[in-house]
Amino acid sequence: MRFQVSQAKIGSGKGIGAHAGLLLLLFACVLPAKAQEQVDAKRAETVKQLDEIAGQISLSSERVASLDKEIADLKKDQTTITAALIQSAKTEKKLAEDIAGIGDKLTDLREREDGVKLSLRERRGALAEVLAALQRMGLNPPPAILVRPDDALASVRSAVLLGAVVPEMREQTEILIADLKELTRIKTSISDEQTRLTAALSGQAEEKKRLDLLLAEKQKLQSTSEETRKAEQQRSEDLAKKATSLRDLIASMEQDMEEARKAASAANQQEEQKLAASQERADNFASNQERLSAKVNFASLKGHLSMPGAGKLIRHYGDDDGLGGILQGDTLETPAGATITSPTDAVVLYAGAFRSYGQLLILDAGNGYHVVLAGMKRINVSQNQFVLAGEPVGVMNEQLVASTGTVQMGNGAPMLYIEFRKDTKPVNPAPWWADRLAGRTTNDT
Repeated sequence: MRFQVSQAKIGSGKGIGAHAGLLLLLFACVLPAKAQEQVDAKRAETVKQLDEIAGQISLSSERVASLDKEIADLKKDQTTITAALIQSAKTEKKLAEDIAGIGDKLTDLREREDGVKLSLRERRGALAEVLAALQRMGLNPPPAILVRPDDALASVRSAVLLGAVVPEMREQTEILIADLKELTRIKTSISDEQTRLTAALSGQAEEKKRLDLLLAEKQKLQSTSEETRKAEQQRSEDLAKKATSLRDLIASMEQDMEEARKAASAANQQEEQKLAASQERADNFASNQERLSAKVNFASLKGHLSMPGAGKLIRHYGDDDGLGGILQGDTLETPAGATITSPTDAVVLYAGAFRSYGQLLILDAGNGYHVVLAGMKRINVSQNQFVLAGEPVGVMNEQLVASTGTVQMGNGAPMLYIEFRKDTKPVNPAPWWADRLAGRTTNDT
């Protein structure tokens, strides 16, 4: 009896066998099931990693020495130092925004990574079946079908069955290979973003050091004597203790400045030594007011002011404050230790602690307008000092300050509370903020 030998065709069986090793490796790498973490948990993980990397970054002694020389070579005058401060603060703010963007991207990539892993875990059964079939086909290829004249029908049935099963196996294999490639691509992207993050954090650390050196240099150039500065600070603290509200504080500080002006007009009729301190206060105030009045009216700056720090607005004027009232300002969630800048040219009316506001800064923008900033760890300017838009005025905490009652919200990130006031009454800051594209301010006021 003659036998006819025919090899069953199994499509791209050769290609499927070639992927068996990759799929076997994938199967071995799939970890035990683990619940997918929520978005906020992923953000917390990213922030923790960012903090860990930032904590490990330190400037070399050579770089610090280079920065010292850079500052020493600057022309020692107020204009040069202030310009350098504004540029450095702008650079640090840009780096902070880049770091926040990288953090968001890392959070998204980790969510997608978890999604792919979850998909693979949910199809572990199908993966095991495909792998088993591929292994068997790879080690023991399907035998030739022996076709006997008296059993041709059974042979045809076997070939049809094999032809129906193989395409489904091929489809499953292609899906699993695609998941493996996506997982590899995501892991590569995460590694690239972590490299960018480290570089941005290193640059930010350097810029913060430059800011510190410039601020120290500017303090040396302040015209107000140390004795007068301390007297001003004490006077401000005394007025703050008596004030029962922010409105009262602004009114009392304005009244104090009015008294300084009156003291100046009477200075030429009294002993110069006795009124030296008052004369100095009045002269500084008059000079600052003259500079302020020469600038553009604050009301005309609507749509042009930059945010005082990197971050995002999470609460707005008019929102429910959670205490039965409404918010009288905006709340900006900032990165830890963010540099805060003045949104406009102004004279410092008050700088110091005040009730539940914590460290409070009040800027006199002229024509009855005031900008109030609260929630900072440190304020770098003093009363009666003139500041330009973009000039650094303080630094945020590493986390939310418990004493800052106005901003009790969020996930523990630092919060900067911002109020605009006209004739001591709160007004909505929204019309003043410049359009923000891609998370960054678009103006350089």
